[in-house]
Amino acid sequence: MKANWENEKVSLFKNLLLAGVAAASLSGMAYAANDMSPEAIAERTKPVGSVYTAADLEGIVDTAAAGDSGEPAAPRSGEAVYNAACSACHGTGAAGAPVKGDTAAWGPRAEKGRDTLLSHALNGFNAMPARGACGNCSDEEIANAVDYMLDAI
Repeated sequence: MKANWENEKVSLFKNLLLAGVAAASLSGMAYAANDMSPEAIAERTKPVGSVYTAADLEGIVDTAAAGDSGEPAAPRSGEAVYNAACSACHGTGAAGAPVKGDTAAWGPRAEKGRDTLLSHALNGFNAMPARGACGNCSDEEIANAVDYMLDAI
């Protein structure tokens, strides 16, 4: 009799578990059906941001302020280039870069001459990548940055 009662408990537990799973599945399907409306799908899949072209901004942004005047931009100063690109290494000494203003570190380099330093800055030297990893810097801007660092010693 005890074995029969155990079988009935197991059977009852299985039935209750099956009923619970069925109820959860059905309620999940009803919830999912509500979220499958075209409006809900559009809301979930809408773009996070927008891309604007110059035509989109016409009349909103002054074209001269946006840099579309047709005139080439003036080269940045040595300080501006240094702060934007060079200071990451030459401000901290990372990868063995001489720190701006450190006369002891810059002395032997300066003795090689400005042209050699400019060539190293443009083409890369030791751990320094070409152009100091400033891909948008012109040759003149790189030269301005070299002069800016040399003026500090």
